[in-house]
Amino acid sequence: MTQAVRHDAMRARNLALVLREVSARGSLTRAALAEVTGLTKTTVSKLVADLIETGLVEETGVVRGGERGRPGVEVRIRGAGIAALGLEINVDYLAVRVVDLSRSVRLRRTQAVDNRSAQPVDVIARLRDLALSAVDEAVGNGLRIVGGALAVPGPVDLGSGVVHNAPNLGWRDVPVLSLLDLGMPLHVENEANLAALAELWFGAGPTDFLYVSGEIGIGAGLVVAGSLFRGARGFAGELGHVVVSPDGPPCRCGGRGCLEQYAGQDALLRSTGAAGSVGLMTMVTRVEAQDPAAVTACREAGWALGVALSSTVNLVDPDTIVLGGVFVPLFPYIGAVVTETLQSRLGQMRVSVPPVVVSRLGFEAAALGAAGQVIERVIADPAALLPS
Repeated sequence: MTQAVRHDAMRARNLALVLREVSARGSLTRAALAEVTGLTKTTVSKLVADLIETGLVEETGVVRGGERGRPGVEVRIRGAGIAALGLEINVDYLAVRVVDLSRSVRLRRTQAVDNRSAQPVDVIARLRDLALSAVDEAVGNGLRIVGGALAVPGPVDLGSGVVHNAPNLGWRDVPVLSLLDLGMPLHVENEANLAALAELWFGAGPTDFLYVSGEIGIGAGLVVAGSLFRGARGFAGELGHVVVSPDGPPCRCGGRGCLEQYAGQDALLRSTGAAGSVGLMTMVTRVEAQDPAAVTACREAGWALGVALSSTVNLVDPDTIVLGGVFVPLFPYIGAVVTETLQSRLGQMRVSVPPVVVSRLGFEAAALGAAGQVIERVIADPAALLPS
């Protein structure tokens, strides 16, 4: 390795170090950055100048007192420059979110559509149109989109971007990444994993938790010490296909009695005779009115979730369980049942069971997590955006 290459590598690491501290702490003077990073003030000043030139940070113009020597001008993440594109394909909707480097959502697009009845190429074409429209608007507002990520409801090969099996969409071995050309770097990830990361980055939650994504299907993302656990092949978290009753109804995965058949959105909404957002609103209205069928559906879903989660708790011992997606509006009617079931099944083995809480991100968690993943990559390697 030549001296020039070593110097470039060290500069890249230091740029990432400085940007990470600014992102984590809000705003800092150059002197404070030197103190928390261990770099010299001269080095920090040069690095900050590079980050300002690239549009990643900006000076606030606010002088902070209380530091030794001359007061310094603080720098902070620049929200009006770099941005990321978060995309989601789900069974009954498409979603696009544009999020800037300060993690503020700058643009939201959601399109209700039944993707189960469409060919993958048609679904991806619709998403492309929705995404490019959002990109055009974001660019018109002065943002620079540097990359995107796509959340899909099924296991993904992270290297190739192939969705191996998304039973609720009817997809098998779909090369999503090669079909979706947006003219920018793009990667594909499981929606429950990205929703879990959104809870970590946008939800101000704990750093050790199990996130349960409630949609047509049910997935889970496990975050340990602030990092996502994917498993050996990246397929961890298929909670919806944990069997809660071996003699239960057949599932699209080929098994019987899977959690999705009791607590997935379709199972919950059967009592309303409707589907999608209309069915969910109807479900909430009916359970509030103590409609017997709706109350029974919620209790059965809460019991099934508790059964599946009790096995998960025994295996991975999460600090907290976070329920998201369709479980957010229904949490007042299923949360207590989930906790009761956990206590009844785990009480003899454990002093206490993990608290079950509700996500604040609702149905946009996966798309936010997708955008957040791009932002994290920018923060980890800001040198990649420097002028060549």
